[in-house]
Amino acid sequence: MYSRVLIIAVLVLQAVCAAFFVFDISLTLFGLSAPPINWQLYEFIEIGATAGLALGVVVGALALRDARTRTRRAETALRAASGAFMDVLEERFIAWGLTPAERDVALFAIKGMSTAEIAGLRDTSEGTVKAQTNAIYRKAGVSGRPQLLSLFIDDLMDPDGPG
Repeated sequence: MYSRVLIIAVLVLQAVCAAFFVFDISLTLFGLSAPPINWQLYEFIEIGATAGLALGVVVGALALRDARTRTRRAETALRAASGAFMDVLEERFIAWGLTPAERDVALFAIKGMSTAEIAGLRDTSEGTVKAQTNAIYRKAGVSGRPQLLSLFIDDLMDPDGPG
């Protein structure tokens, strides 16, 4: 992984190199003159500026490759965590003896949906959803949705702990 300082240093170097070339081209385009310098020094400056721009391209490509690698790893970990979360949900739902309807309601509740939204999705009344959520909370041994969600978060954070 490339440090932020290295990337900033290379960006500054690239900016200085680009400024040199823009200045040089501007002098030619507008017919301006600058104090003469030794041609060998001038060539050395051009070679250095070109090398600086090339170095920036190389460092940028390497940093991009590393960023893409980290992104792929994070996506893989997220997929694994998502699968683990679904496994934890299923284990808990079985342990609590939830009915299929209660499982659906519990899943929607954990996703953060309101009672009205759950009722609309399940094509049932809000009273039915409230009764099902109360049954879920009773079977899970919690008093409400935040505590229900907390059970799953605790399992994911410490899968070997009590559950």
